[in-house]
Amino acid sequence: MKLRSKINLYTSVLFIVLLICMNVSIYFVFSHLMKENELERAQAEAEKVATEIGNAVDGIAPSDLILAFVPVDGMIQILKEDLTSDGKTTSTSAEKLRARKSNFYPGEFSELISYDGTPYVFVSSPIVWSDGTVVNLQLTTSIESTNDMIHLLAIVLIFVTVIAMIPTFVSSRILSNLIIQPIRTMINTMKDIQKSGQFKQLKLEDTTEGELVEMGETFNHMMALLKTNYEKQEQFVSNASHELRTPLTIIENYADLLKRRGLERPDLFEESIDAIHSEAIRMREMTEQLLSIARHEQWNIHTEQINITRLVQETVNAFQTTYQRDINIEGSYQIIGYTDIQKLKQLLFIFLDNARKYSEGPITVHVDQTEKESIIQIEDKGIGIPKEDLPKVFDRFYRVDQARSRKQGGSGLGLTMAKDIADALGARIEINSKESQGTIVTLFMPIEE
Repeated sequence: MKLRSKINLYTSVLFIVLLICMNVSIYFVFSHLMKENELERAQAEAEKVATEIGNAVDGIAPSDLILAFVPVDGMIQILKEDLTSDGKTTSTSAEKLRARKSNFYPGEFSELISYDGTPYVFVSSPIVWSDGTVVNLQLTTSIESTNDMIHLLAIVLIFVTVIAMIPTFVSSRILSNLIIQPIRTMINTMKDIQKSGQFKQLKLEDTTEGELVEMGETFNHMMALLKTNYEKQEQFVSNASHELRTPLTIIENYADLLKRRGLERPDLFEESIDAIHSEAIRMREMTEQLLSIARHEQWNIHTEQINITRLVQETVNAFQTTYQRDINIEGSYQIIGYTDIQKLKQLLFIFLDNARKYSEGPITVHVDQTEKESIIQIEDKGIGIPKEDLPKVFDRFYRVDQARSRKQGGSGLGLTMAKDIADALGARIEINSKESQGTIVTLFMPIEE
């Protein structure tokens, strides 16, 4: 069943049930009040008649006395304890009551009765009779007119219930349409996206903060996020394809050269093998960096308290051993901070490797501390970076000098990965550089977690 039909059905049934419950309650409350009123009225009438008869019983015969108090549609009688009547009179329309069995009651008694299909109010009141005995003054009055009113009320309420179902169905239909309209719009937009392959958003004209508007805003936000991620993925694949095409072309050309002239010229053979080997290494490093960035969009960080000065010293020693470069460390005092050891080592290797590739002289590492941050600086006296290129150095595959970077084996992904790692650690990177003078990379890390 469609959502529109469910809303229509459920709201209609709910409204009808509530309407029926309300009308049934009205019927029973009104019926009870009317019958109670008839009962009280009959009791008051019996009390009044008992007083009148008590005052006149000594001078008038009982049968004549009760004639003056016969109900319009009922019966009055004086009943002794031995169930003999000392006067019993009925109205013309209530002759059948004479056949009704009578009972003697020692005290006040009243009830609603039904005799031969007609509803009555029965009241019995004890009074002192002329001979000194206690007798019952029993008054029986028809309440058929009251019952007719109650039945008429039931018919009116049933009719009102049936009539009220029509606007209930109509209002439920309108309500379901109002609720479904934004959902229908969203479904149509999704179908358009599926057919066209384009990212579209909903037009939200309602400025209120209802759930449907919130759902529409969430959908638009999701579409914007998907579009952004799709564009990033597209750009990433395009850049990766472009960057991998160059070394593949070089390898292909050198392989072709080897095939044609490699056996005749040993010098060309050696040059081709070196070039192919160099490009193969560069492709491997680029692939590893791409995979690393792709895998660590969400970096898994494990921070702990460490001696940052000692970590820098160990990292520099490992780097010196590998590349045989002079690296000086300045700032000898111990700095304690919270960070991820492996991620910080990875950051330092990236900065040291860049300094090695683009400089010939010694590299200097400064370790310092402020009140809130620990500071690590890697300084080289190399070729530097032009001022206009500094804002772009963290972009993926961006290289200041394409030819020189390729010669040094750069892929344009190292600083991108460094920026991602620094963001994950809650650190920030500053790069100051001047062409032909060198570059200073500064890493600021919070001391506390």
